[in-house]
Amino acid sequence: MTFEKLSRKQKTVFRWAYRPEAYALICDGSVRSGKTAAMACSFIHWAMSQFDGERFAICGNTVKSAERNIIMEIMQMVDITHYYDVSYVGGDSHLMTVSGCGKSNRFYVFGGKDEGSYKLVQGLTLAGVLFDEVALMPESFVNQAIARTLSVDGTRLWFNCNPDSPEHWFYKNWIQKADNGERNDVLHLHFTMWDNPIMTAEKIHRAEGMYAGVFYDRYIQGQWVVAEGTVYTMFDRQRHIVPDTVKLLPDGDYFISCDYGTLNPTSAGLWYLDPTGHATRLREYYYSGRDGTPRTDEEHYKALEQLAGECIDEIRAVIVDPSAASFIACIRRHGRMRVKQADNSVLDGIRDTSVLLQHGYLHFCSGCADVIREFGLYRWNEKQSHDAVLKENDHAMDDMRYFVRTAMRRTIRQVRGEAKR
Repeated sequence: MTFEKLSRKQKTVFRWAYRPEAYALICDGSVRSGKTAAMACSFIHWAMSQFDGERFAICGNTVKSAERNIIMEIMQMVDITHYYDVSYVGGDSHLMTVSGCGKSNRFYVFGGKDEGSYKLVQGLTLAGVLFDEVALMPESFVNQAIARTLSVDGTRLWFNCNPDSPEHWFYKNWIQKADNGERNDVLHLHFTMWDNPIMTAEKIHRAEGMYAGVFYDRYIQGQWVVAEGTVYTMFDRQRHIVPDTVKLLPDGDYFISCDYGTLNPTSAGLWYLDPTGHATRLREYYYSGRDGTPRTDEEHYKALEQLAGECIDEIRAVIVDPSAASFIACIRRHGRMRVKQADNSVLDGIRDTSVLLQHGYLHFCSGCADVIREFGLYRWNEKQSHDAVLKENDHAMDDMRYFVRTAMRRTIRQVRGEAKR
């Protein structure tokens, strides 16, 4: 990271902390904009130039994400390892020690994933904190970490994130106040991929293909925008719906994905995942207990066997919502089809499904009327201050998301890998 090769904004990241009025730096914007590496490198150089024998914190949404995004990055930076000895101890310690030029400082790693995380930093005294992916952290955790720095002269706060909703607490309490001049001690730098010298026009074009919908607006354009309207705006009947008689490539795998309900609808889809990573929903089962007599686990299981039909002995797995414990036990008891608990990460699932739709990796036979119907009805909950979907017209959407997150991991890596190259 030679200084002469840095962009103007990256150079500002390295300089800002030495100004007398400096207190906090915010770097937000698109992915692959060069903000994280610049912050990590400058954070270490600032800490080592200003302090000796002090403690600092490096915070991520989880310890693993902080290790991946910051610690491993630092330990591979020649711009740091040329001047300092850097060692890291994981396990229960999560401690990085940086020594050199007659000084030594300790950097503790924390994960701020939920409201209870603030307890992790209680009792510490910190000379500075780097918050990576701060928009994914609860305000209570961030405030507690900041409170740990109040007794140290010359402390600095470093924040970086990709945009979220404009109703997000961090946007309102930090970014807007910095932009409005209410906090003259806070510097806000907005990054795009054009601010990263290593990103060529070709690389930027490829990166743009990694996201769709609201995630494109945030992660590519770097905008703090509300998730509103239809979730899967990229769904196109002409592009994504295929005839029921569609020809399938040989040597693929069959899956069933299932969102289980008692009074709420039970939705299941039979999928064929071909060797190229493309998936087709061949047929589906959809039953609402509110519209008729609620069905038992055994009745739903018989419906799954009918859905599988002639493919039943080739079903690689039935992917089921992990909360449907009794239904999972029922399928296992019959011993004919293997059960796999679904990855139920809602926003990650929506993001991955959006990308696969965008790139044409998901198709739906015309007879799959319920999933096709829900594409037009599945909407963001615009009354929430955080990203959430309306819990209606979402059962086929849920079982599709389970399939994508659980069975199509290789395809997702393939699409993202193509975008990175």
